[in-house]
Amino acid sequence: MFTASPLGKRWNPERHQRGGSALPPRAYVRAVSAALLFAIAAAGIFAFRGLGSWLVREDPLEHADVIVVLSGSMPSRAEEAARLFRADYAPEVWVSRPTSPASSLASLGISYAGEETYNREILIRLGVPANCIHIFPEPIVDTEQEVREIARQLREQNKRSAIIVTSPQHTRRVKALWRRIAGGDLRAILRPAPDDPFNVHWWRNTQDAFAVMRELMGLLNVWIGLPVRPQSP
Repeated sequence: MFTASPLGKRWNPERHQRGGSALPPRAYVRAVSAALLFAIAAAGIFAFRGLGSWLVREDPLEHADVIVVLSGSMPSRAEEAARLFRADYAPEVWVSRPTSPASSLASLGISYAGEETYNREILIRLGVPANCIHIFPEPIVDTEQEVREIARQLREQNKRSAIIVTSPQHTRRVKALWRRIAGGDLRAILRPAPDDPFNVHWWRNTQDAFAVMRELMGLLNVWIGLPVRPQSP
């Protein structure tokens, strides 16, 4: 058994095993610290890799008043909207009109067909009658404006529900915006386009990596109250 030295008491393993108050050895502290760091790192890696799946929000499909095609990712969003229309989930399809360089090109004598024109042609080609397609009258800058326009038109037309078709990684942000902007009297059913090229293993290519970062920044903007506003078209 160890005895006290002129420099003070030495660590006594027998007393430590009996529950004494002496500190554990440095090796034990290092081992516990390493285990904690490993657990934190593993949790961080797991969360990092799971961001792609977490961003995807799919609601159960229900019949609605309209189907809405958000701008972007042609032709997958319009294709899914047409499939839902043919399955009788809603009697009409609304198409977002994004901002475009049409006016600038027109001043140069160059014609330009916007994305909404192609989405309309896709819908018609896939069996949606032209009189069942409605294109938003004004150009839309971003998702926040799209949500505001959908909510406005639903109320104006005395409608209450919309199936919103967009890319998988975009669905969670759209839902968050809807909850903040649209109010409880309107219902949005989020539908990710199944043929969209987004891969939940998003770190494997730059396109998906940029998409995930954009969605995270957009969600942060929603959560803190939308201080970053859309740019005027």
